[in-house]
Amino acid sequence: MAINRKKIIEEMSKVKVVGNDQGMIPAFGVYVQQLPGDFWNGFAQRMVNSVPADLIGVVENLLINAAHECGYHTGYGIITSDEFKTVVSPMIENEPEDVLHGAFAIFTAWGWAKSEIVELVPGEKMVVRAYDYYESDLMQYGMCLRPSAYMIRGICGAFMDLAYGGAYDPKGESGIYTFKCDQTKGIEVGNDYGEFVVTKA
Repeated sequence: MAINRKKIIEEMSKVKVVGNDQGMIPAFGVYVQQLPGDFWNGFAQRMVNSVPADLIGVVENLLINAAHECGYHTGYGIITSDEFKTVVSPMIENEPEDVLHGAFAIFTAWGWAKSEIVELVPGEKMVVRAYDYYESDLMQYGMCLRPSAYMIRGICGAFMDLAYGGAYDPKGESGIYTFKCDQTKGIEVGNDYGEFVVTKA
């Protein structure tokens, strides 16, 4: 693999992403907010805890789907950005596999999750391992009963969509939700790392 993960993390960590007067970052063709992880963790937990037990799965799927859609559009903005073309594109030898590895290096560089692909079967399966992610802080709310890294689950599925789901569709009517992600381990439930397994939907 030609992707130099360490170099990508070093270079992309230097990128200054500045918000506008409303705290939004109009980067990569999408708007990204600058709210702390605790805000989103508290928001997710309030949603999950506000419904009867038989509806928890429904709420969790809504959170995962929101991250999936965000990851699809933001991910496309990232891999088509000038920054990506400058830092990552010269390393790419095998598409889309090297693009995926580069995207997860950026995911790490910007503090969303210290994550990397540990297994990849092109077009079929991807396993991502994360040693630090903001949703792992859910431990502060007490031991979670089940893995709860909704953001990473959605992002992992979306990145596989971008790689193998067909042409990017800005309307989100095709190419998205061709893959799904299951979380098999989580720091928030006492494991040493989070593990995310992506397969065809």
